[in-house]
Amino acid sequence: MKKYDIGFVTAGSIMTIVFLMIVNYLHSNDEPWFIYPAFALLLFPISLILIHKKQYTLHSIIVSILMLMFLSIINYMYTPTIPWVLYAIAPLVIWPVVMLSGKKAGTFPVALGGSIGIIVYYVLLNLVLSPYFPWAIFTTFAILWWPLAVYHVKKRTYFQFSVHGSVLIGVFFISLNAIASPQHVWAVYPIFAVLWWPLSMYYFGHKKNNGSVQ
Repeated sequence: MKKYDIGFVTAGSIMTIVFLMIVNYLHSNDEPWFIYPAFALLLFPISLILIHKKQYTLHSIIVSILMLMFLSIINYMYTPTIPWVLYAIAPLVIWPVVMLSGKKAGTFPVALGGSIGIIVYYVLLNLVLSPYFPWAIFTTFAILWWPLAVYHVKKRTYFQFSVHGSVLIGVFFISLNAIASPQHVWAVYPIFAVLWWPLSMYYFGHKKNNGSVQ
């Protein structure tokens, strides 16, 4: 991308932010709604410039800081008694941390360490802010796919990935069933559907190895 393209985008973003500020002030100055599109318009040229210069680590740091600041302001302005911004801290912090690891960013140890850190953070947050329901099982389930995928993709063990992934899904649904509605055994339905993943991987892999698939 050429320099004048970046300059045009930056100037356009600034002009749009100023325009939205004026419209907000003239028609509904009791509610500063312009900050939402203005924030996106601010991130766009910053991301464009840093990515163009291939400064990916700096980009992750700046964007994470800006997003945390923006979310903290919104949290303080509208719901100061509910610190929901805390839920966004873990992913916004882990992004630049992983980027700072350099070439190790895509390795299994980094994925495992990062996922453990995020899981522990959300479990503690769950215990402190809302101990009445263990919602951390959802974040744990989602985050565990990171090291699981990295491990098997690096080793090219796709069938084993389907097996381990199916086990993870099965454990998740069984746990959710036991916690949310133990009187109804519904976990068998999604587990049965997921079983087709490793079965199909095995079947087509077996046929390919025997030369049946062209």
